[in-house]
Amino acid sequence: MTEAVLYEQTGRIVTITLNQPETRNALSDVLVPHLIEKLNRAEADEGVSCVILTGAGKSFSSGGNLKEIRAMTQEKKLSTHQIRNWYLDMIQQIPRTMEKMTVPVICAVNGHAIGAGCDLTMMCDIRIASEKALFAESFMRVGLIPGDGGAWFLPRVIGLSRACEMSYTCDMIDAAKADKWGMVSDVVAPEALLDAAMAVAKRIVAHPPLGIRYAKKLLVESQNMPLSGALEMAAGMQATLQNTEDHLEAIDAALEKREPHFKGC
Repeated sequence: MTEAVLYEQTGRIVTITLNQPETRNALSDVLVPHLIEKLNRAEADEGVSCVILTGAGKSFSSGGNLKEIRAMTQEKKLSTHQIRNWYLDMIQQIPRTMEKMTVPVICAVNGHAIGAGCDLTMMCDIRIASEKALFAESFMRVGLIPGDGGAWFLPRVIGLSRACEMSYTCDMIDAAKADKWGMVSDVVAPEALLDAAMAVAKRIVAHPPLGIRYAKKLLVESQNMPLSGALEMAAGMQATLQNTEDHLEAIDAALEKREPHFKGC
């Protein structure tokens, strides 16, 4: 069988690819556990400093598998309580996993990012889009709401008003509008997408590994705490980093006008 999610490492960069193009990489009961396993694998590896997340085929992800969603009530006759638990135990494990990650994640959006697929892109730190990318918060088309954390992530990326517009209208947002709205960092030709994502990843991993992870943790957690708490966290992190070999190596390299050689400690 073809692997549902691919994992490829080059140096300190890992590329994770949703690999079920026949379903447009729908976030199914098959794909989700594999995605979570690959994300956890990257996070646990001290030799990884950046992840690129993308999709195989013409779509990034078409979102939830509609056949599986329909089967919950029509075939399996799941109760309201059972469906609630499915969301908690299955699809919501993606945002919980992404929130805990200290490794930066770049999303290379190669095509359609629909519903939960759109929300998955919003969970990433940086988004680079192909000119063919399309985004839609389209849950209302099937009478649902974002059950995967999208209502939390999307407004933090594009603001509440635009998130409301996307959610209420289910309009498709093309790459140009996504760029205008600040949804993505860059829009590139389809054939240049992975190279563009890799170029950003290489600029990230050129820095001390522990510093990269601390920087992400500080940026993410500071969004949900008062300034005093963020300053306290920053002080503790800074004290730790200033006692690392990589910090001293970075200073020596700058003074000696040479490239640094980091050890991750």
